[in-house]
Amino acid sequence: MDEALREEFDSFVNQVVEELPDQLTKLLDETPLIVEDEPARHVLDALGVDRAELCGLFSGVALTDRSPSLPFEPPTSVYIYRLGVRRLAAQQSRLRRSSRADELRRQIRITVLHELGHLHGLDEGDLARLGYG
Repeated sequence: MDEALREEFDSFVNQVVEELPDQLTKLLDETPLIVEDEPARHVLDALGVDRAELCGLFSGVALTDRSPSLPFEPPTSVYIYRLGVRRLAAQQSRLRRSSRADELRRQIRITVLHELGHLHGLDEGDLARLGYG
C-alpha cells in the first residue's frame, strides 16, 4: 500500500474516532487502536482466516470477563487492518452505489465499533444483530 493511501485511511480513522461518543473515546484512551496494513501471518494462522477476510481484531480480555482473581491479563488492543477494510469498502461501494470515500469511512466506523463491541464482551452473533457483523 502506498503512503498516500495510508494517509487517507488514517485520516478517515481519525475522523471516525473523533465522531464517536465520549464514553467510547475514553475507552480508546485505555485501549490502543492500532492501524496496520494487514495482520501478521501468525495472527492469521491462529485465527484460521485469510488476510482478505480480516478487517479488525480485538486482542485481550473483554471488560465483562475481567477479574481481580486472574493472575495476569494480557494487554488489550484493537487492531484495524487497512487492506481488509479497503477490500470490503470497495465491494460494498459497488453494491450500494456509494462513493468510495463514503464507503471507506462507513466500513472503518463499523470495524472500530465491532472491535469495541468485543471489548464489551459481545460475540459475533450479538454484533451481527446490532448491524456491526
